[in-house]
Parts: sequence; structure tokens; C-alpha cells
Amino acid sequence: MTDAKNFTKYEQARILGARALQIATNAPLLVKISDEDLEKIKFDALKIAEVELNSNILPISVKKPFPIKREEKLKRVQEQKINDKEIEEKEVREEENLAKEGEIMALANPEDEQDEESSGSEEE
Repeated sequence: MTDAKNFTKYEQARILGARALQIATNAPLLVKISDEDLEKIKFDALKIAEVELNSNILPISVKKPFPIKREEKLKRVQEQKINDKEIEEKEVREEENLAKEGEIMALANPEDEQDEESSGSEEE
């Protein structure tokens, strides 16, 4: 129904594939093609579909949705102004929360590591 030139190569490939599948499953041809021409193209369903597409008689339509345009003025994002004092207070609060919630790890002593290695060799 519409001109093949209006379709993208991807849309044409999809249309040709769908129509070739229909032709391969014995759907009636929409274009009269002589027996000689059918023999020339070796009864290839894809070539027949291409002839039908180029003759602009395929009843296939392609839906092309377009984005919705909005007529709004863009608003500038307002930045929150925070002074250095507030930043320092916030950091102190976060550190206090981490200290309360988190587990404090003790430093490893070389003597502790030697004890673990010697106990591990005894078990073998």
C-alpha cells in the first residue's frame, strides 16, 4: 500500500521475511507472475515477496511511534548551599554512627599470628 522506499532496511527485511513465510506456506500470490519468470527466480519465496513489495500492493503497514513533544520551559536545578561548618558537623555525625554500629577491629600482634600458625600445624 505504501512505497517500499519509505521503509528502513530493517522494516523491509521484516516485511519480506513475513511475506516470504506466507508464500512458502502456499498463500496466494498478490502479483501475477508468469511461469517463465517463476522458473527464472527458481520459485524462491523471498524473491516473489520482493517483487510484491516493489509493486506496492502488499497490505502490510508499519507502525512508527514518535516521542511525545512537551512544550514546557526548562527549569534550572537549584543547588543546595551548604557551608563548611554544616559539612563538618555532618561528617562528625556519620563517624559517630559508624563507631556505634560498627565493630572495632583490634590490631593484629605478631605473637597472635605465631600462636595460630603453631596450632594449625599441630592439627595436621
